[in-house]
Amino acid sequence: MIREIIVVEGRDDTVAIRRAVEAETIETGGSAINEQVLQRIAMAQERRGVIVFTDPDHAGERIRKIIAARVPGCKHAFVSREEAMRKADIGVENASPEAIVKALANVRTDVGEDALGEPDITMDDLMAAGLLVHPQAAARRLEMGKLLGIGYCNGKQFYKRCRMFRIGHEEFAKAYEQMTALQEGGDKQ
Repeated sequence: MIREIIVVEGRDDTVAIRRAVEAETIETGGSAINEQVLQRIAMAQERRGVIVFTDPDHAGERIRKIIAARVPGCKHAFVSREEAMRKADIGVENASPEAIVKALANVRTDVGEDALGEPDITMDDLMAAGLLVHPQAAARRLEMGKLLGIGYCNGKQFYKRCRMFRIGHEEFAKAYEQMTALQEGGDKQ
């Protein structure tokens, strides 16, 4: 049984989570998250902790941001777009139990704005890694997001997530090495 309560978007996500692990969920009802749901999430965070596990799409990101702004210290689980895709539908409900277990094993904690201080990773680091202003920046961010367990996002959001989840230089460098090795392996084929 997972101690924290997992916040998902809807009933189908709850079913998928429960196929993978024994856990309780709070459903946001999609992107129309209301004040009552936010209050329940805040109470859950105080009493047991919360893992936000939304779809890897725009609506899921919007929900994640709303929750993070209102309920500090939440944990976040990410499933990749590929793992969440079935036909033209993207969502946690489409992820395999193995992908869900992997995402929950790699949760990240939002340290909140107050605890951030100076960032370990800078925009210059992202630029040097080819994650910004590079012909393959989006593909590189996708792969780095998978390796770091922070999901896919645009450059500005990637920087914010590195700060939010306190990604250090060592962790970043290790993921970068893995990414370049994967890309070199793909180029040889």
